[in-house]
Amino acid sequence: MPSFEEFLKEAGEFGRFQKRVFLLLCQTGITFSFLFVGVVFLGRDPEQYWCRVPYASKLRKQCGWTFEEEYNVTIRASSLVNDSSQCKKYDMEWHNTSSSCTNPLSHLTSSSLSNVSLTTCRRDGWLYKEPHSTIASEYNLVCEDRWLIDMTQSLLNLGFLVGGFYLGYASDRYGRINIYLISSFGAGLCGLIVAFAPNIVVFSIFRFLQGVFGKGTWMTSFVIVTEIVGSDQRRIVGIVIQIFFTLGVVILPGIAYLIPTWREIQLATTLPNFLFLLYYWAVPESPRWLLTRKKGEKALKIIQSIAKDNGKCLPPHYTEISLSDKEVSNPSLLELVRTPQMRKFTLILMYAWFTSAVVYQGLVLRLGIIEGNLYLEFFVSALMELPSAFLILLTIDRIGRRPLFATSAFVAGAACLMTAFLPKGNLFVFICLF
Repeated sequence: MPSFEEFLKEAGEFGRFQKRVFLLLCQTGITFSFLFVGVVFLGRDPEQYWCRVPYASKLRKQCGWTFEEEYNVTIRASSLVNDSSQCKKYDMEWHNTSSSCTNPLSHLTSSSLSNVSLTTCRRDGWLYKEPHSTIASEYNLVCEDRWLIDMTQSLLNLGFLVGGFYLGYASDRYGRINIYLISSFGAGLCGLIVAFAPNIVVFSIFRFLQGVFGKGTWMTSFVIVTEIVGSDQRRIVGIVIQIFFTLGVVILPGIAYLIPTWREIQLATTLPNFLFLLYYWAVPESPRWLLTRKKGEKALKIIQSIAKDNGKCLPPHYTEISLSDKEVSNPSLLELVRTPQMRKFTLILMYAWFTSAVVYQGLVLRLGIIEGNLYLEFFVSALMELPSAFLILLTIDRIGRRPLFATSAFVAGAACLMTAFLPKGNLFVFICLF
């Protein structure tokens, strides 16, 4: 009885069918990258904001001012504060002051404020030049509440962890494409709720859930593309699908530059998830998974359609597919730590993945707070990821996995150390290069 690999060789290991499915599923990498690093633009600091002055708000109603006139008075009042005028203000009874529409701040002088203490702006809030441009201005996440934006990213990463465990297990039990479609719908729905979230609590909850389902789409798409190709092509498709993730990172600053508000950015980067539901008719279940679940007849039909699409014809005696006992078995997580050698490999790779993720996210999020053109710096740093992917494709078979891994880790570590001793303005250059 021919094995699955023999069937795949006859049907075509990387023919027209695999290339089409591969290209379709690679689009998942683009949307997942939007989710992964989107907080840089969703949560960036507002360009200009000041402590809200109730006196100026009262005069706006009394004098019929526009928002711009209220904003200008607020800036002039805040300019009298010697401390940080964006986070603290004078604790004074503004409503007891005179109300002049023509010269509203004539009564305010440095001497009149000399005995007044400073207080936080949280009580009356802030006035933003662009009130809905980011979640920071939408939910007042500035000054002492700025850490809440980082918390939302931590919750997103927690969602990735939960999605990796539960949806990974579900894809082994219920099928790759089924979990992919459910995850796509879940990521799209949760992303829509995030876009219309009325407060930071709702935003954070559904950002976490979007992370759960987003991880499900990315993980199952990766598994499907590696299971429908031959063993010689798995390395290539595994690397190239990561390139599409980088393409998404490259595209994102352009989307954020053209779209003025965070809600619209969230919608633009979320809605494509619903298009993936069309894959129900374009991407079949993994025949390799069907065989592990003892569904040989369904697997055979899919292999026959693959062969037909690739312009191949299976031999007449290819009527049943066999898998070895090892391929049919479903190993548990304990297999990763059962032997000393496996424990060593598992811990090394877990540590490597952990440090890579921390450094990558740290550098990406750092771009959101350094001075300069955020869109340009983000684009250039993302663009510099592409050469590394092509370099891996060219060298991984010539040099080997371990030397390439060790060299990359050393260079990345050295580059991060160098940034600590460089002027702030040069920081992003070394981020881009390494």
